[in-house]
Amino acid sequence: MGGRDHKVGEDASRTRSSTVGLAMAGGAPGGAIYEIGAMRALDEALIGLDLRDCDTFVGVSAGAFLTACLANGLSTAKQVRAIVKHEPGEHPFVPEVFFQPAARELGRRLLSTPRHLYNAVNDYLRGREERFLDALTVVGRSLPVAVFDNEPIREYVQNIFSIKGRTDDFSKLNRQLTVVATDLEAGESTCFGAAGRQDVPISTAVQASTALPGLYSPVVIDGRHYVDGILLKTMHASVALEAGAKLVFCINPLVPVDTRQAVEKQLINSGQIVERGLVSVLSQTVRTMIHSRMSLGLKAYETRYPDADVVLLEPPREDYEDFFSNIFSFSSRRSVCEHAFQVTRRSLWDRREELQSVLARHGLGLNIDFLADEEVTVWDTVGLPELASERASKPTKKKPLGQGSKEPIGQRLDGLLSRLEARLTETS
Repeated sequence: MGGRDHKVGEDASRTRSSTVGLAMAGGAPGGAIYEIGAMRALDEALIGLDLRDCDTFVGVSAGAFLTACLANGLSTAKQVRAIVKHEPGEHPFVPEVFFQPAARELGRRLLSTPRHLYNAVNDYLRGREERFLDALTVVGRSLPVAVFDNEPIREYVQNIFSIKGRTDDFSKLNRQLTVVATDLEAGESTCFGAAGRQDVPISTAVQASTALPGLYSPVVIDGRHYVDGILLKTMHASVALEAGAKLVFCINPLVPVDTRQAVEKQLINSGQIVERGLVSVLSQTVRTMIHSRMSLGLKAYETRYPDADVVLLEPPREDYEDFFSNIFSFSSRRSVCEHAFQVTRRSLWDRREELQSVLARHGLGLNIDFLADEEVTVWDTVGLPELASERASKPTKKKPLGQGSKEPIGQRLDGLLSRLEARLTETS
């Protein structure tokens, strides 16, 4: 990896004693970048487990792509590096690939408008509809079902898994991978990669699992239409539990944001969610609905799977920075990844006593030295010292994350990354 030893202080005598699963939710490209930072922190914090070695992976939407990468042997370090630089032999992460206009769908619907308008007028004149406005409802069929084309997403994922040593075939993986999508006509979940559903390429399954209605067209597989798996459940962690996992780590970036504290501190203006338009309002709406549903589901697991442990990692509701981030910006992608890394470290630190007890039951441990190191950045852990060089050049006393500065960690990170970007600009 370079830069620093992997999992400093790891107790090599530990032996994992349980089946371990990893379930990851969606969140579009921005959520995926957050999850990458969170995965990296979790990977470094666990003693006795590399996330690539989980026994079963369950992914929904953006989480489907990331778990598929892990199941294919792509380390969390490689995934972090991929979002900030082009690695030799790898396909670069380009956010624009997720936002290609659905030209064919838009054109097809536009061309159908005259026909639907003719039918509306004809139905009214023949008395099939009493009111002309009622007849005009048929024109609504001309509205496109998607704004963006998800075929480039499938091609992008296929290219990544076509590299030597990887596979786009579920049956050739060394670990169990389940990609969850929703059968649109049946309103039911479909688990691609499970027994009897391994004939679909992983890239096509990921394309289906990320097909959020309204943004992407449903994906046709064996004559059925599939859309985003998040429609029914946020993470589908129960898939891993049903497969026999006794310890399941869940990463969810989709938490409804609470901006009240930030507004009171005059960090942002009131009404920012509405001011940023429809996408921002829809994002907050979806986050609110699915998070409430997820909380109820996790509570039910305690009764349904009493001998299993579920560890959920997600950002706090006051964490507004990532909600308003622009992943098309290189500096924003860096900031989101680093922010997720630090937020996850803080969560693990705050819950260390509880987690140490949970992990011990499964033959794992928690790297307290890593969690207590206030100076470490995600870039230190992946061999990109140039992105952390300024922080490293200013030695400060290391303190546990539970102590130290009262300044919000988001503000400290924003300042750090601004200085880093300025330094890189000067030296480039």
